[in-house]
Amino acid sequence: MKPGEAPNVVVFGASAGGVSALQELVSALPEDLDAAILIVLHVLAEAESFLPHILARAGRLPAAHARDGELLETGRIYVAPPDRHVLVHNSALRVVRGPKENRHRPAIDVLFRSSAMSGGERVLGVLLTGADDDGAAGLKSIQERGGTTIVQDPLDAEHPEMPASALRVIEPDFRLPLRQIGPMISSLVAGQVETKEKVVMPEPADKAFGGDEGQEVDVTSLGTPSSFSCPDCNGTLWELQDGNLLRYRCRVGHAYSVGSMVEAQAEAVERALWEAVRVLEESASMSRRIGIKNETLRTQLFQKAEERQHHARTLRDLLVNKSQ
Repeated sequence: MKPGEAPNVVVFGASAGGVSALQELVSALPEDLDAAILIVLHVLAEAESFLPHILARAGRLPAAHARDGELLETGRIYVAPPDRHVLVHNSALRVVRGPKENRHRPAIDVLFRSSAMSGGERVLGVLLTGADDDGAAGLKSIQERGGTTIVQDPLDAEHPEMPASALRVIEPDFRLPLRQIGPMISSLVAGQVETKEKVVMPEPADKAFGGDEGQEVDVTSLGTPSSFSCPDCNGTLWELQDGNLLRYRCRVGHAYSVGSMVEAQAEAVERALWEAVRVLEESASMSRRIGIKNETLRTQLFQKAEERQHHARTLRDLLVNKSQ
């Protein structure tokens, strides 16, 4: 990006440790910033979000939760509300309850990808502290569409996993400690910093993950059907290899990075094991009850009950000790 080709949309993504990082960042931004700021912070679906109030107090820019259909204005901060994706469509926002991506809603990749498809070189993507790998694919989208990318130095991040995962996928324009990101954003928005030339992809691979309005996609065109099932809906997952970036998506729209896929499958295994504990304990209890009332089968049923209770106890101990 050369001087004069300044971004007018700045998108932030953060997870664990993100509140304090965002506070520090917005405190460094001027009140006449000539760009709209959009933020996704991973939060629980049922949580009440006070982030707009926190950020408005921390800096000089007004902040509020994004509203569906709202037109973007420069000098304002728009925060994704809990349990809603935020997308950019031309100069307006879409706030939707679409399928989770990377096990999150809101998801950073959704915001970054739609911003890149809508704004191209006018988008600046910033990925901060976090404990997973959401945002890496989204930054790649921004880069492929000619936008500018900043990644917090993992050595400076409270939780380095998220920025580290992005650095394995792309070489960002800037890798900076938190204290330098705010001033750099101001300089980039003012058109005072020249960045390296980029090869703009005419048809980025991530377009297969959904349009800028999260509309239905022909999933059969995404890539190769895998032998895996979606952890959320049990549908077939399609595998998309984009350079060194591997992702999965089902027909419904649930999408996973490699890291989120591994975590989701681990949770599915745990759910299945607890289900097995329940079935074994119920079966043992039923065998005992019938055995008490049936003298002919009592010995056989009590033996089955003891075996099933033993298996249930073994699984329960395994699960409990695993969580410690």
